[in-house]
Amino acid sequence: MQLEALAVRLRPRTPMEAADLGVRLCQSAARSLYPCYAMVAVPLMIVALASRAIAGWLPLLLLWWAKPWLDRTILFVLSRAAFGVATSPADVWRARREVWWRQCGFTWTVRRLSPWRGLTEPVYQLEGFSIFSSRARIRQLRSRTSGPALMMTSVFGLCELALVLALFSLVFWLAPSGRVPGPEDFISGDLPLVIRLAVPISYAMTVLFLEPFYVAAGFGMYLNRRAELEAWDIEQEFRRAFAQ
Repeated sequence: MQLEALAVRLRPRTPMEAADLGVRLCQSAARSLYPCYAMVAVPLMIVALASRAIAGWLPLLLLWWAKPWLDRTILFVLSRAAFGVATSPADVWRARREVWWRQCGFTWTVRRLSPWRGLTEPVYQLEGFSIFSSRARIRQLRSRTSGPALMMTSVFGLCELALVLALFSLVFWLAPSGRVPGPEDFISGDLPLVIRLAVPISYAMTVLFLEPFYVAAGFGMYLNRRAELEAWDIEQEFRRAFAQ
């Protein structure tokens, strides 16, 4: 790790302050982050929405299950943004084997069920640890941070639910007078196609917007925890002082 190239100013922070640092990083890198993320997320979301022809609940399940895999592209862009490097979709494509396919089976199974994936994903993706050799490192990072990381995941889950409900409510707000579905329509299942598609589309739009902020908050916690363990903040200050 070349700390002199790190664009993020490290200092002692609480885990929640570190999560805020990650969110600020996401905001500053948004112009390069969202095109790269959309390159992967939009085709996947189209496939997920098309799966509604098989079962009505399948799009939601596919989108929810694919989150850890989508997070890898976001984390790739954020890890470069932390060093002040902008990322284009072409950069993601050139690194596709490392970003999309490395540990693919593990990402789609065990990682999906981890409530701390925002904090621990950088260990697997950025530090190059194998699945089995990373256990000690994961325990070290989660020490004193697992509670805040779980809280952060819960908060983003509530924000996600609120955004989905807000977007879904637009269908009723914008519906023509006299065309608003009533409770009896939901009970009978006799709903227009736009209503049946409203929930998966609302969820897809929410994941497209909110997921980078969740990954960035976890990445901020990760950087802060590594700074605590390895005294990065002190080393960074020394390098800045002697560089002047």
